[in-house]
Amino acid sequence: MRDLVRTIEAATPPGRDRAVDALRALAILGVIMGHWLVTALVADSGTVRAASPLLYMPQLAPVSWAFQTLAVFFLVGGRMGAQGYASARDRGTSYRRWLGARLARLFRPVAALLAVWAVAVGVMAAAGVGHGTLYTLCKLVLSPLWFLLVFAVLTAATPLVARVHPLWPLVVVLHVDLLRFGTDAPAALGWINVAAGWLVPYCLGAAWARGGLRGRTTGWVLLTGGAAATLLLVLFAGYPASMVGVPGAAVSNLDPPTLAVVTFGLSQCGAALLLLGPLRRVLARPAVWAAVALANLSAMTLFLWHQTALMTVTATGLLAGEPLPGLHTVPDGAAWVLARLTWLPVFAVALLVCWAAFRTYEQGRPGRSTVVREARPDRTAKVHSA
Repeated sequence: MRDLVRTIEAATPPGRDRAVDALRALAILGVIMGHWLVTALVADSGTVRAASPLLYMPQLAPVSWAFQTLAVFFLVGGRMGAQGYASARDRGTSYRRWLGARLARLFRPVAALLAVWAVAVGVMAAAGVGHGTLYTLCKLVLSPLWFLLVFAVLTAATPLVARVHPLWPLVVVLHVDLLRFGTDAPAALGWINVAAGWLVPYCLGAAWARGGLRGRTTGWVLLTGGAAATLLLVLFAGYPASMVGVPGAAVSNLDPPTLAVVTFGLSQCGAALLLLGPLRRVLARPAVWAAVALANLSAMTLFLWHQTALMTVTATGLLAGEPLPGLHTVPDGAAWVLARLTWLPVFAVALLVCWAAFRTYEQGRPGRSTVVREARPDRTAKVHSA
């Protein structure tokens, strides 16, 4: 382990902004933990259905504030996308080649996930598993992919949006919500916000890449302004307090994105900028940096397989012959929350097994070195796959 830590430290270029990698890792970890905490699979009369503790215990809405971290991921993605494209253009690399390289790393692990689950669904259907259970499981596997599709579209549009001011897509989100909730406009109009809403932090990231967002003042303005706007929208404009979707709720802040989740994302981006200094100091320690670097090498693998890990543990638990608290029971009280917390390490172990089996689809063929890209993507350092 010490040799691996030293190898990663020696291979990291001096100019790499390690805090950016840490923000990306924290964003992915937040999504994973959030799903594990607010997604329950209830075994009921031979059928498995999805439920959310936020439906039964709305007072837990602050949990969604801590773990709905997608805005930070799009912030970092906007910075890296803008920097990467500018660097590729300076080197004479074509847009097509640049985009192909970025999307290949994104979608290779997706292909592995879909192939495995196509076989799994076929086996379960042949074994007589009910359509309701199959629908629940497939939805949990496929629903996170919307995030990758949106990210891929924004990445492809980087040359067009890299210099767009974040206020423009924010204005679009505002007007779409005014039409959705203030008039008789079709509800489908809200899907415009899928692109416009996540374009806000992506454009912030692109501005960051151009040298903007400097100074702690910017971070404090985004944090306080975004938080205040979100609070006003929740208290006085009727927006839900939860920043994730809740089954059965009349309005979802995330499906499609609302103005509230966008302003909340702005506050998260501000917090991320304020964390840069402390993160850089912590990541100067080689062991801490090695953990972050390794997590980033498999970020998409961890993201794609975390729901599979949860479902595998849930299915294995059914062998006990009776519903297990926090795993198969209705999430309607504090006892369920405490029980679910004890299952989190088990989910983590299952995810590590998935990571060991499928990480090579993200990192490349076994035996090949994996490229760790610097914050300035024109320079690279090679670190052996762990």
